[in-house]
Amino acid sequence: MDATKRAYLELHLAVILYGFTAILGKLISISAISIVWWRVFIASLSFLFILKVGAIIRRLPSIVIIRFMLIGIIVGLHWVTFYGSIKLSNASVSLICLATTSLFTSLLEPMIVRRKFEWLELVTGLIILPGMYFIVNGIDAGYHIGVIVGLSSALFAALFSILNKKYIDDAKPKEIAGIQLFGVFVFITICAPFVFYFQPEVQWMPRPMDFMYLLLLALVCTTFAYILSMRSLRQLSAFASNLVVNLEPVYGILLAALLLAEYKDLGTNFYIGVVIISCAVFSYPFLKKRLQRS
Repeated sequence: MDATKRAYLELHLAVILYGFTAILGKLISISAISIVWWRVFIASLSFLFILKVGAIIRRLPSIVIIRFMLIGIIVGLHWVTFYGSIKLSNASVSLICLATTSLFTSLLEPMIVRRKFEWLELVTGLIILPGMYFIVNGIDAGYHIGVIVGLSSALFAALFSILNKKYIDDAKPKEIAGIQLFGVFVFITICAPFVFYFQPEVQWMPRPMDFMYLLLLALVCTTFAYILSMRSLRQLSAFASNLVVNLEPVYGILLAALLLAEYKDLGTNFYIGVVIISCAVFSYPFLKKRLQRS
């Protein structure tokens, strides 16, 4: 198996695990910021057994470590808004909002990595917009705030994916994942007291069953999946990666329908939107290959 095919397979596995995080986010009873704190706390502990922290600090320049920690803050913002969207709507709505990641990527990547603007990427991203229109019209009006928060999550996802691609060669994938998770942990730990001061009703301590879900979320759907996604970036562009990541809603919605029966809350328009977005995701690789041959 060549490196590119292996990268795609690893990324698809990571995306399936990412899709499952939405299910866990719905099942866990605590607030969005609490979920993210416990997620990165447990995941960061797991990385202490995977990485030689002292060797990383000695080997990597300080600027590289700080840069990846700052990118970790963007990852943290993505996760908080993602789980916030789930709490404000449901897992399916939050997941499908992430499909706009490719649109944000098509606009931001040429500016950040200073590469040539590709019209195919923008057109593919724009195809997603009608899908979002159908989705918004296929859900209860009470979910619309969840859609807005979910779209901001997609923006943060596009931004950290582009930056990771830009600096992927500065460190090993495991090192990048560990540093970024530590950055998320520091960021959320600093922000949490302010959140709880202004919102004292926010639940912090997980219930016994929540701990089981959090272990699965942190170790399998974060540590393992994050390493897989980082490895795949060495072979794939940020845009191609985000198109695969756009399948997270497809995998997640199927899981939500199976495990949470969310299809009862979603109308026909919602699923029309899902089909449009899925077509955009699957058509991009074929169109790009045809254009390269012509």
